Amino acid sequence: MEKFEQIFSYINEKTINYEQSENISFLDGILLALEDALEEKETWVGKDATKEDIRKAIQIAILKGMRKTSQPNHQMTPDTLGLLVGYFVEQFFEVHLKQNEISILDPAVGTGNLLFTVMNLLNGKVSAATGIEVDELLIRLAADTAELIEQPVLLYHQDALQKMLVDPVDAVVCDLPVGYYPNEDVALDYELCAHEGMSYAHHLLIEQSINHTKEGGLLFFLIPANLFETEQAKELHKFLKTQVWIQAVIQLPENLFASKAHEKSMLILQKQSKQLRAPREVLLAKVPNMSNKQALSMFFEKVQMWKENK
Repeated sequence: MEKFEQIFSYINEKTINYEQSENISFLDGILLALEDALEEKETWVGKDATKEDIRKAIQIAILKGMRKTSQPNHQMTPDTLGLLVGYFVEQFFEVHLKQNEISILDPAVGTGNLLFTVMNLLNGKVSAATGIEVDELLIRLAADTAELIEQPVLLYHQDALQKMLVDPVDAVVCDLPVGYYPNEDVALDYELCAHEGMSYAHHLLIEQSINHTKEGGLLFFLIPANLFETEQAKELHKFLKTQVWIQAVIQLPENLFASKAHEKSMLILQKQSKQLRAPREVLLAKVPNMSNKQALSMFFEKVQMWKENK
């Protein structure tokens, strides 16, 4: 058995026992299983495993738990997308990472899978990481995972659209939760507050993220594919022009998503700075089917060519 399979078996068996003996949900059972692992740190099966083995094993267990619930906010960024975001973070910070570490924020961290995938990929080059999450169960799962993979992360249990005590960061990564924002009083504090009706939470999160990014810092968002086609898109576009430069819009493969309505793209923004200039051209690209190695290689070549000419 591979190491991550051994870790998954450990978590899965303990979770099933807790689910039955305590009459709790599978996700709550995972939390208790992770707490057991933390208490048994000297003897538990994942003691000599890599950060990635532990993260993957926990991810598979959490995905199993999420399939058993129907809560729309209980979703996880798949590894394929996490690794793609991590690749672009590496590319944009390549020179910087050779000399310095970067600070990073995920304002909708969930169980932490996207943030931890990026951090593991950067391999010790993150000086400070912060995650914000409104769901108590998800942030507790993120906290236990962070401790088990030994990644230094500050986690805040709060609504990310309310006042955040977070210093500006070099990079934001976020799989934007999509939908309307229910707290209209808070929405009024944002430029992207809707003139009529309810505001989009994902628009407000983009604005909040920009507010917490250093000048010249970068933001890597997984966005709904139709972000710039909705009735509030005109206001969003106008706002972005005053605050950031669009560096890239990456269309993701359709086969990664259950339906057209769930399709996502990646949006990469850079907060404007007097010391820097806008890119000569925006990178517009489509990620091919991940199983097509030749097409994927050509995609990465296109990214490298754009990087050299920007």
